[in-house]
Amino acid sequence: MLRKFKQEVKKEFFIYLVIFFILALISHSDLLTNPSARFQMLREKENYFHPFLYTLILYTILFIIRKVLDFIIGLFEHK
Repeated sequence: MLRKFKQEVKKEFFIYLVIFFILALISHSDLLTNPSARFQMLREKENYFHPFLYTLILYTILFIIRKVLDFIIGLFEHK
């Protein structure tokens, strides 16, 4: 039981990180060409938490959609 829980947490954390990096690359394409300048701007503006907040919002929306679809699919599965 605990092993399955840990596996689920790792899976969800991986999904969160993927969303985080995709959003970062979409929003700030200069991360690939000049990451030090981007991190310098982040430090100067002290915007440390906005990437995590935006990622959490998108992750929550996708999580709800995934769980609703799992529920609907579960209704039609024969056991």
